[in-house]
Amino acid sequence: MISLLRSQASLRAIPRCSQASFRRMNSSQAKGAFEGIKNANGNYLVTMIAGDGIGPEIAKSVEQVFAAAKVPIEWEPVKVYPLLKNGTTAIPEDAAESVRKNKVALKGPLATPVGKGHVSMNLTLRRTFGLFANVRPCVSINGYKTPYDNVHTVLIRENTEGEYSGIEHEVVPGVVQSIKLITRAASERVVRYAFQYARQIGKDNITVVHKATIMKMADGLFLDTAKQIAPEFPDIKLNEQILDDTCLNIVTDPVPYNDTVMVMPNLYGDIVSDLCAGLIGGLGLTPSGNIGKDASIFEAVHGTAPDIAGKSLANPTALLLSSIMMLRHMNLNEHAAKIETAIFDTLANSPESRTKDLGGKSSNVEYTEAIISRLK
Repeated sequence: MISLLRSQASLRAIPRCSQASFRRMNSSQAKGAFEGIKNANGNYLVTMIAGDGIGPEIAKSVEQVFAAAKVPIEWEPVKVYPLLKNGTTAIPEDAAESVRKNKVALKGPLATPVGKGHVSMNLTLRRTFGLFANVRPCVSINGYKTPYDNVHTVLIRENTEGEYSGIEHEVVPGVVQSIKLITRAASERVVRYAFQYARQIGKDNITVVHKATIMKMADGLFLDTAKQIAPEFPDIKLNEQILDDTCLNIVTDPVPYNDTVMVMPNLYGDIVSDLCAGLIGGLGLTPSGNIGKDASIFEAVHGTAPDIAGKSLANPTALLLSSIMMLRHMNLNEHAAKIETAIFDTLANSPESRTKDLGGKSSNVEYTEAIISRLK
C-alpha cells in the first residue's frame, strides 16, 4: 500500500484562506460540460433551482450580487419536486429541459424525506443528468476562527452509484438487504476526472479512499480501477488510504491532506466531505459542484432550515461560493474573482456584517448588501 505520509517534508504551509488557492480548487474545468452560447442580449442562460425552505432567500442573494457585479447571466427559474414516472422518482420535464438546454444550473437546498417517501431529489438530479463527480473544496476562511487552521482540502466523490443506488428490499419481516453497486465504468470515469482535476489545480498526487480490506470486491474494484488508470498520468502520484484512517488523520491534523485530491465512492464521499466542511466552520461555508458530461449543477449542500425560512436569517455564503465555482466553470473568471474578493473581504474585515450563524449580527439582506458594497 502506498500511504499518505503525514510527516512528509514537502508539505507546504498554506496561508489561511488564500484566494488564489481557493480559485484553483473551485475550478471545474478538468472535464467541462459547458459550451454555452450567449443570447441576443449578450448573456448566458442559467437554470436557477431555488429549492425549499431558505432556498428562495439565498437564491435571491446570489441574484442580487450577480446583478450588482454585472455578470452576463440571465436566470431561468424552475421548480423541482418529485414526480412518479414509470414507477421511479423523476423531476418535472420543464426543469429537466431547462438544464439540458442551458448546460449549467445553480441549486439551493431541496427537502429530502427521512425513512419514507420519494427518492432524494438531489440523487434524482444526479441520475437524470449523469452528474458523476461531486467536487467539494474546503478552505479555511480568513477571520473566521475554527479549531483548525490552514485547511485546504478538496474531495471528489463518485456521485451515481454505491450504497446510494437505492437497491434494497425486505428479505423477511425485520431483515432488510441493501446492495452496494460499484461498476468499473463509473469508477473509471470519476477517477480519471480526479487525475485531470489534480493536474489542473497543481496538485501532484491523488489519494483513493476505500475500505477494500472489508469490501474486497466492491471497493477492491474501485481501487484496482484507479491503479489501472494511474500510468496514464505519470506526473500524478497515486496514494491509497483506508477510510477510517483517513477520518482519524484528518481530524487529528488536516494539513497533510492539503497537497492531495481525495477521490472515493459515493457514501464515503458524502461523509468525509461533510467532515471536512466541519473543519472550516460547517456546510454554510462550503461550495459544491456536480459535474457531468452534458450538464453541471452547482449547489449549496446544507439543509433547507425550514425553522428560519422567511425570517431573513439565512446565510447565503455556501450558495454564493458555489456560484463562483459555476462562473469559473463557465470561464467567467473575472466576474468570479470580483465576487469572491467581496465575499472574503466581508467575512474577514466586517464580522458584524455576517449572519448570526457565523457570529455576526446581520440579517440575510444586510449581509448581502455588505458584499455588494465591496464589489469593485
